[in-house]
Amino acid sequence: MNNQHAGAVGVIGLGAMGSGMASSLRRAGYDVHVFDVRPEVAQKFAAAGGTVCSSPAEIAAACEIVVSVVVNAAQTESVLFGDNGAAATMKPGSLFIMCSTVDPNWSVALDARLAERHILYLDAPISGGAAKAASAQMTMMTAGTQASYDKAGGTLDAMAAKVYKLGDKAGAGSKVKIINQLLAGVHIAVAAEAMALGLREGVDPAALYEVITNSAGNSWMFENRMAHVLAGDYTPLSAVDIFVKDLGLVLDMARATKFPLPLSATAHQMFMQASSAGFGGQDDSAVIKTFPGITLPAGKTDAA
Repeated sequence: MNNQHAGAVGVIGLGAMGSGMASSLRRAGYDVHVFDVRPEVAQKFAAAGGTVCSSPAEIAAACEIVVSVVVNAAQTESVLFGDNGAAATMKPGSLFIMCSTVDPNWSVALDARLAERHILYLDAPISGGAAKAASAQMTMMTAGTQASYDKAGGTLDAMAAKVYKLGDKAGAGSKVKIINQLLAGVHIAVAAEAMALGLREGVDPAALYEVITNSAGNSWMFENRMAHVLAGDYTPLSAVDIFVKDLGLVLDMARATKFPLPLSATAHQMFMQASSAGFGGQDDSAVIKTFPGITLPAGKTDAA
């Protein structure tokens, strides 16, 4: 992998996932250029090796592969077509890799818009969390033309342990990611419901956590997120408002074909309630704070 160079690679968005992906590319021997709306974050990355760019346009002028790891479609639009956007300076035949969770129809339309400029595109949402991104162990759900994969070269494998090729047209990757988010959001919501019931019934929460994580009722989300609840630490690794957005996308996709998703709808309302109660910027496990009549384990953020 270290020898599979494709020129400089740009990473736009150095949040929880993007910073780890940029570091993984750097470890694999790529010349990594970065941009983030927070200059200090980009400077910190570059201090360990890499090049800071002042705008998406500057990254696109320097790199034939641009990886966008921003929050949503609106931010991706800004990255590409906003002031100093990447699309204006990307060379014909260069590649834009889109890693956000978005409406699949929007991704299909973006592919067509970039094709008009002779820019290759990969629909490539990601999953796995910050730790897996930092260790190149995350999952990528990709779709695009063979030409796009050829252009990507070894960059995908440098960032992810599992790179799924889900189709030769944009949109398939985004559909699979949205279905993953259906499960993730419902699992977090039901994990919170179970822990809340345990607290209400006077069960020792640490004991409940130990038993469930070694029993058939466990899920990855219960094990991961209820540890945050036990610690009383709602530092946002993935915020409540992310699932307001993502479960909204789930419901939008299903609504278009009049397909019922009763559990997704309920979970979406739970995250909406948590957000409207003021917890939108907290870790998504804070959805548990909407349950009445329970005393949550105290932690460092509760005094704020």
